[in-house]
Amino acid sequence: MDTAATLAFFQNFYTDAPLYVVAEPGLSAALPPVARAAGATAGTNAAASGAIAADVPVPAPAVPAVPAAAKAAPVAAPVTGPGPVSPAKLPSLATLNVPVPTSRAATPTTPLVPPTPPTPPLPPAPAPVAVPGAAAAEASHQPTTLTLAQLPAATAAPAGRVQPTPTQSPVAHIPFSTLGSNANGLVVLVRLSPEEFRKVPRNVFLNNLLKALRLIVEDVVLVNVEHPSYPVALCSLRQHLAAKQFLAFGKNLLDVAVYTTQPYEPVLLFGDTAFLGASEISMLEYDAGRKKQLWQAVQRMFLS
Repeated sequence: MDTAATLAFFQNFYTDAPLYVVAEPGLSAALPPVARAAGATAGTNAAASGAIAADVPVPAPAVPAVPAAAKAAPVAAPVTGPGPVSPAKLPSLATLNVPVPTSRAATPTTPLVPPTPPTPPLPPAPAPVAVPGAAAAEASHQPTTLTLAQLPAATAAPAGRVQPTPTQSPVAHIPFSTLGSNANGLVVLVRLSPEEFRKVPRNVFLNNLLKALRLIVEDVVLVNVEHPSYPVALCSLRQHLAAKQFLAFGKNLLDVAVYTTQPYEPVLLFGDTAFLGASEISMLEYDAGRKKQLWQAVQRMFLS
């Protein structure tokens, strides 16, 4: 290939474009004088072009943007000598002051406890108000004592009949049973079986009658005459009870009142013992007329 002809072709094709040719050693001596002249001319033109290019600013070539990942990629160390290629040695994590995040499962989670609101101070307790008689009423129930009205005296016993006295009686041996502990209260006389007698304190009719008198069952003493025909003796009752007010539900219940009293007519026996006789409780519960008679008699005895 003709080197001079090729150089001349590229010189004409690349006008105003400097071409740098590095002469190989020993090649310039082998070239003919024409080629050397052409090389000298090319060098002159290149120098001239370099001088012109020095006066005209040439824009710098655009450098393509390098991704951040490519910049941060470690560069492998050059391999010197034979042997397998080993990757670049990374720095140890022990030498880095980077906090290592701990596992969420390893760290115990402490539940958030809302703060306890402060307890407001309690207002001072009001001073107790003294109520007259309240302490005594709470300590024990005070029985009510009925005030007797002006009652007529009982009639005399019929001729031929032996009238018992408060101290002597032919029926003093008749047994009786009691319920209640108020020895000074109202005495209620009945004649019932032992099973029925134990139910008397829960009788509705009797409790309503006592409530009308402002009494309760604890204010009275229930006496059950245990003989089917004979009455109980007043002298026997006075050995255990000091009461002087008697309310009898039935016939022949008190010896001193057998011949001298009438049903639903309150009277005084021996000047100090009030007595009122009525029908049995089982009859009064379902008889409105007898209930009315009993209530009117009770009013005359206690409420007049």
